Amino acid sequence: MDIGGLTTVVANSAYISARGSFDGTANPAANRDKRYHTRLKLPHITVCEGLRETLDLGFQTVCVDQPIGKKLFQEFLDSAPEYKGPCRLWKDIEEYNLAEDDERAQKASKILSRYMEPDAKYFCPFLPENGITKVKEKHKEAGDDLFNETMDSVMDFLKEVPYTFFLESMFLKRFLQWKWLETQPVDEDWFLDFRVLGKGGFGEVSACQMKATGKLYACKKLNKKRLKKRKGYEVQITLNTHRVLARVHSRFIVSLAYAFQSKTELCLVMTIMNGGDLRYHIYNVDENNPGFDEPRACYYTAQIIQGLEHLHQKRIVYRDLKPENVLLDNQEFCFIFSLCVPSSGFMAPELLKGEEYDYSVDYFTLGVTLYEFIAAKGPFRTRGEKVRLRR
Repeated sequence: MDIGGLTTVVANSAYISARGSFDGTANPAANRDKRYHTRLKLPHITVCEGLRETLDLGFQTVCVDQPIGKKLFQEFLDSAPEYKGPCRLWKDIEEYNLAEDDERAQKASKILSRYMEPDAKYFCPFLPENGITKVKEKHKEAGDDLFNETMDSVMDFLKEVPYTFFLESMFLKRFLQWKWLETQPVDEDWFLDFRVLGKGGFGEVSACQMKATGKLYACKKLNKKRLKKRKGYEVQITLNTHRVLARVHSRFIVSLAYAFQSKTELCLVMTIMNGGDLRYHIYNVDENNPGFDEPRACYYTAQIIQGLEHLHQKRIVYRDLKPENVLLDNQEFCFIFSLCVPSSGFMAPELLKGEEYDYSVDYFTLGVTLYEFIAAKGPFRTRGEKVRLRR
């Protein structure tokens, strides 16, 4: 075995050891570095009080857009007997929305009896009568929008008096502690690099481990010299990617965990995906029978749509959807990845022509992607054909 092969074996062995198992299900706490872990302690609350003046403490920002804020607000509601009902109704509606179709009717009946009957333990008197009547009439159908109006009523109630009390509670102070901790810088010393997962024109993606927590991530490293040679265009794209990933919180979009820079590279540390990208699964898993069957294609497409809709709610147009930009985790869930330059073979006509566009271009690329899922080829060009863009 040559030196290159030996290096690869060592890197792969170290990576598998860090994961703890081949499927990555081991406890990451077993691999954390105690010296770095102690640096993650929350500060005394007096250190964080100044953040009240600088952070956006609006209800939507704290309790809906940010997972840690939502968790702490729900803990606050659960600690107050008068707010247990609306808090549990909120959680049950979210559970209903994620339930399988054959389970929804039962969950709808439970919500109706638990929160909408006057003699129920957690009856919510702030719910409008006409809204409750609509739910009673349609709960057996268990439609997607059955509890939309109810959820709006819950949010309208919670953002008034309950949220005012939350802002004066210890739970808000704990939120400020977390936000302070988020602002503390990390650098390359906090991470242990493992094998390279892939390479691109401006750098590489490698597996890495956060020393303080033991968790594994993927680190996208962008070479500063290469970016500088392109007159700053790719630098702007990188900065936009950083801003976008920092704003989104979706089960179907790769999450940005950390960002830092070394002397030679810009580094984006993101959720690691061990299942590979969908292009690999289309063409390489079964080379004699490429592509997906219809149920599998629909399964992936439904998850991609969830990710796209979250981006659109944040007023973000993705533009870069294609099979290689959709990654799978260990459970075969889809995650949208890479918010960069769109690929011409998947671009909507208005993008190719340099015209104005809106969110619809993402559904055009979704259609092209779905076609490739099933047909194992693109719909508009042959392999290797180049498309000239209008500038």
